[in-house]
Amino acid sequence: MRKYFDKKNVQPKAYYTDRFHVVPQIPKLSVGTDTIFAQDVQDLQANFQIKEAYIQRDQLVIYINPQDNIAVLTFLRDKLSYNFLSEMSAIDWLAKSGEFEIFYQMLSTSKKKRMRVKFFIKEKEEIQTACHIYKSADWAEREVYDMFGVRIIGHPYMKRILLPDDWHDYPLRKTYPLQGDEEANWYEIDHLFGKEYRDVIGPEERDAAKILKEDTHSYVRINHEVGFGEPYSEEKVQTDYQEEGGILIVKKLKKSDSKILKERR
Repeated sequence: MRKYFDKKNVQPKAYYTDRFHVVPQIPKLSVGTDTIFAQDVQDLQANFQIKEAYIQRDQLVIYINPQDNIAVLTFLRDKLSYNFLSEMSAIDWLAKSGEFEIFYQMLSTSKKKRMRVKFFIKEKEEIQTACHIYKSADWAEREVYDMFGVRIIGHPYMKRILLPDDWHDYPLRKTYPLQGDEEANWYEIDHLFGKEYRDVIGPEERDAAKILKEDTHSYVRINHEVGFGEPYSEEKVQTDYQEEGGILIVKKLKKSDSKILKERR
């Protein structure tokens, strides 16, 4: 039986509200502000249902029906000169609406314009492959399946691309714990050495933020610098901001002269 834990809030939150600037949403401009994009949208609307269209950061963004993805991409390539698919991926909105947001990032080298095609699908809804339209969709679609669990119909080799075939769950979903679950902690130990070596080696460390202060091979600690691989020491080391002698035209700064502000100015 797998170890159970609450998966509703496993992703870390930015709680340092006094330190991080929250960037406002990028303005959405009318399509009519760009003549080339306005014509592209007009041509698309004559053949497909365009749910929403706007310009953001000099790129055209359109929302379509998921069943139209292949027809729209073919139209963009053959009729509107968007000859390159630079990216294809997904965004997890399962907790909010039970949906994935799929997007294709397009480039027209002749027009020097970029377009992003988007649509929403349900968690277990399948989409058609775009490999026969853009070769660059091959690995991107496999990664979407590997990381999010979105199945692509018609792909010539629909297998995981980064993780082993027997890996449990999909790491880029927001319900996936950043440190992995119990099986993830023992996966490489079990497969490389065998379960009998669990007690000898111990579980994998999957906390990317964990720092062992005694590890003098991997980390540097302010005021406690020691040489690479030397024994750990709690003794503080006084260091200056400039080497002895320094530069003649630059004033030498000493750490003893520095001040630490108690709050923001």
